[in-house]
Amino acid sequence: MSAAHQQIEIDEQADVIDEVAAAVAWHDGGAQATIRTLLADCKHLRQQLALAEISMSLGFARGWRPSTNRLEDEQ
Repeated sequence: MSAAHQQIEIDEQADVIDEVAAAVAWHDGGAQATIRTLLADCKHLRQQLALAEISMSLGFARGWRPSTNRLEDEQ
């Protein structure tokens, strides 16, 4: 693995940590409140995705259909 690739991975990990810290700080350090908000957001986005899937024609996306499940390599 090249040094540039390693630096990109380190930067991405730092971004994730910063996002987590920001989410928890937004809820004044409340981990449960943070999780509740994230779960509510996830539910809302799944509902929006379902509506988009229903209203979207196959021709519009050339056969691609959205999925509510993540693939292993996307995690």
